[in-house]
Amino acid sequence: MPKPSIPGASNEAMTLLSTLLLSPEAGDPLSPVATTLRTMSKEQFDALVALAHSNHVVVRGLETVREIMLAANDPVRAEWAASAIATERARIAAALESLRPISDAFDQEGLDLTVMKTLDHWPDFGSDIDLYTNASPQAVSALMQKRFNATIAYRSWGDRLACKWNFDIPGLPDPVEVHIGRLGQTGEQMVLASRLPGRSRPVELDGQTYRVPSASDRIMISTLQRMYRHFYFRLCDIVDSSTLIASGALDFVELRSSAKACGIWEGVATYLVIVSDYVLRYRGTDLGLPAFVKESARFDGKIVYFGGSFIRVPIMPQSVGLYRSQFAGLLRRRELQSTARLGLLPWLATAAAIGYKITGSDKGIW
Repeated sequence: MPKPSIPGASNEAMTLLSTLLLSPEAGDPLSPVATTLRTMSKEQFDALVALAHSNHVVVRGLETVREIMLAANDPVRAEWAASAIATERARIAAALESLRPISDAFDQEGLDLTVMKTLDHWPDFGSDIDLYTNASPQAVSALMQKRFNATIAYRSWGDRLACKWNFDIPGLPDPVEVHIGRLGQTGEQMVLASRLPGRSRPVELDGQTYRVPSASDRIMISTLQRMYRHFYFRLCDIVDSSTLIASGALDFVELRSSAKACGIWEGVATYLVIVSDYVLRYRGTDLGLPAFVKESARFDGKIVYFGGSFIRVPIMPQSVGLYRSQFAGLLRRRELQSTARLGLLPWLATAAAIGYKITGSDKGIW
């Protein structure tokens, strides 16, 4: 298991946070982790909190820190952790207060609504409210404007291809993101999108019920986001997916069938193997994935690396190979419209890279 270090360089901070979240020994007040935490300055602690925010693990990570510091009779650092947790829980409570009326409004209008990604991190929470519906753009826009006085935020090229709308609602610090009728970076995923609401399941959080994707759909959505779009993992992806697998809720045979129908089975298998290998590194045991999952993976967790607060996946040649496989699968199934959309991705990525170099931002494109 990697030795935890005082946060400074991103590698050291990520190692410490990963250990807090995944190692069964992390809560031991006599462990190396506890020794490291007891020597942290406030500046170093704040850096750890910022990293936890970026990876959507503030509550889960800092609860462990608080417990360790209480057991180590370090009330000062225990209070640092408790204060950061309280601030984050207040943010989450405010976000849920916004999500509840939106969910109710869709239900009252007879429109389906699935909460994607946002609630997967519970008791942590995503950075924004991310939703999916099969309703028409006109119906969604009318509802958001009528019920919440919302305005449609500027839509980039990528947003338009992905059939994604962002709504600015007065009083909310971040826009509400609604995917309509399609999923994937270029809106190429129609099979997964069309059946998402029908396969969704209810979850109860803080006494309120929301509809979220099925276990298989959660993994596929995470795969699309991490292996085909961003090319990096947040720690929440590792923790969320490993917890989902450990719960026994994931049917791997059904997942393989569904992912093949979407043309992303190799990406899904690779995603799962990366998660399992990362867990092995910090927990000492992997997730016990079926052999057919491991055999279908294009590469494993040995190639990932820390960079810019995240766990990075190399784009060349690994991620490019997955893109080509998805493109070929869509073409074989004669999903010509989806194939055409996906074919625009390299050009979109190139335009975004050029725009970033010129302006320092890719928001108008990506």
